[in-house]
Amino acid sequence: MTRERALRDGLVLSGLLFTVYLFGVVAPQTKTFGFDALSYWIYSIDDPYAITHGTMGSFVYSPIAARLFSPTSLLPWWTFLWLWSAVLVGTVLWLGGRRWWLALLAFPPVAFELYHGNVHLLIAAAIALGFRYPAAWSFVLVTKVTPGVGLLWFAVRREWRPLAVALGVTAALVAASLVFDFRLWGEWIEKELLVSLRQPPNQPQLPIPLWVRLAAAAALVAWGARSDRKWTVPASAAIAMPVLWLAALSVLAALPTLDRPELQPGPRSTPAASRHERHDGST
Repeated sequence: MTRERALRDGLVLSGLLFTVYLFGVVAPQTKTFGFDALSYWIYSIDDPYAITHGTMGSFVYSPIAARLFSPTSLLPWWTFLWLWSAVLVGTVLWLGGRRWWLALLAFPPVAFELYHGNVHLLIAAAIALGFRYPAAWSFVLVTKVTPGVGLLWFAVRREWRPLAVALGVTAALVAASLVFDFRLWGEWIEKELLVSLRQPPNQPQLPIPLWVRLAAAAALVAWGARSDRKWTVPASAAIAMPVLWLAALSVLAALPTLDRPELQPGPRSTPAASRHERHDGST
């Protein structure tokens, strides 16, 4: 037990030192802190896809996400960056809770995510919340899209109500967006979605085709759903990211939340639970 604790503490300390090095040494030298966050500092909701795909500051998400981030243009860049970083740090603290928050801050993918400022941690939070509040999955579907393969958890388990809520809320958002931003949907499909499928971004990543990773992610979450292994949902979401690089693995920060009582599905969320209630005579 002493050796295990020493190993655990050593890994956490090493990770924290790496985080300090990243922000204290790398950031001042390279000046790349907030590289990805720049994409969420929307210049104009009228033309969110003006910057060429794959270049610094380009916005690659759906028009729904563009509307969500559009108020950021009202803030000065550094004000937005520090507020955005505070949101991400707060998300880490919530995901880790009292027991795991320090370990998450020491997890290198989380450190990279906080440094670059992408939305992977928010996706982790949405997945964690999604077991109790399926509508949270809409954030996943209107941003990165492909990690939505995790919804197979509900389909394989025949939990039709949460699946319907997740897809229904997303469909309602898309329908409303089409009314107001029909033009932007055409631009997003042409300038971002199709381009990203044909030409992966020029950045360090695991060179595994997306379709291969999607198939592997679907198989993993299907197996997890049948064997009641919740960890396969954030794991499959990480595998299915449009770009699989180190920071994308920060979605695994959802793991410490999966057994929290307040995030467990309600008693009527599954057919099995409903049958159990009827058998017990409860309402």
